[in-house]
Amino acid sequence: MNMNRVPLILWILASCTVADTSSDSLGLMPPDVPESWHPIIGEYASGSDTVSVLEEDGSLVLLFWGGARLQLSASTNGAFETDSNVMVEMVADASGRTEMLLVDGQAFTRLSLGAEDGGTFRITPIRAPEELLIEALAASPPEEDGDFRPADLAELVALDSTILLDIRYATTNNFMGEIFYSEPRAFLQRPAAEALVRAHHWLGEQGYGLLIHDGYRPWYVTKMFWDATPEELRVFVANPATGSRHNRGCAVDLTLYDLEMGTPVTMTGGYDEMSPRSYPDYPGGTDRQRWHRELLREAMEAQGFSVYEAEWWHFDYNDWPSYRIGNERFEQLGMG
Repeated sequence: MNMNRVPLILWILASCTVADTSSDSLGLMPPDVPESWHPIIGEYASGSDTVSVLEEDGSLVLLFWGGARLQLSASTNGAFETDSNVMVEMVADASGRTEMLLVDGQAFTRLSLGAEDGGTFRITPIRAPEELLIEALAASPPEEDGDFRPADLAELVALDSTILLDIRYATTNNFMGEIFYSEPRAFLQRPAAEALVRAHHWLGEQGYGLLIHDGYRPWYVTKMFWDATPEELRVFVANPATGSRHNRGCAVDLTLYDLEMGTPVTMTGGYDEMSPRSYPDYPGGTDRQRWHRELLREAMEAQGFSVYEAEWWHFDYNDWPSYRIGNERFEQLGMG
């Protein structure tokens, strides 16, 4: 990821509105793209100009960020051309992956916005995690006034064992490369947990299930995330001064898995990827990736969740203001 480009990229996309995703608009799952297109699809930059090559309605499209969309058609010399007489040539590396576009001779170099080829997005923490842990455990959540419901955290797999877990923060396979949870478990306040199970059952009728990355998150972990993340990327982490909806047990990070294959589906970007591909309305990728992203959103919104504006995988339950910020570790919850 080119960290120097992130503020501009986020500024371009932050004002996007999230598109409507009714079941009528989804229709049938689109076919996958030809294998030869996968090494081409992606984001490219030339100075302050950025373009995406994406798939839409069975065609490759060249999208100028904030500008024109040009459909690409293969020409006789192996390049692509558009109906605007713009010639686009692909320059590939030894593996066949396109690393540069020549758009009428202007060179656009591939942007590495996040985790490539299924890898895990990483940041370089601005402070040492060991130091942040000591500070976070010594600190206290913000004081809150009001009447709150008593916490009633339910363990998701206890409600339905077919919900799968990939709790990244119980491993080093996360954006900081540190272990934050002593146990790979996921909890939500009971009304949210029961709503999630209903979404999971509905998805089962479509051939999919839910794969959970995170649910309830102790406040001290939120503080560590915030204090470790560079300021220009903090749109992707919660401010501990106000707390996270994860801290209240009313937010969940998740994706889809294919019931037949038992494997996660491919979305437009990876989990915890701090890039524009994480926005729930990001137009890049393929029709199939965007279709899966909208299927997840439809299932969750039908049960009272709403998607976070900067993360396609993050959903907040509508009852979150009813619960106080929590800071208990998993081993303190007293659940089997």
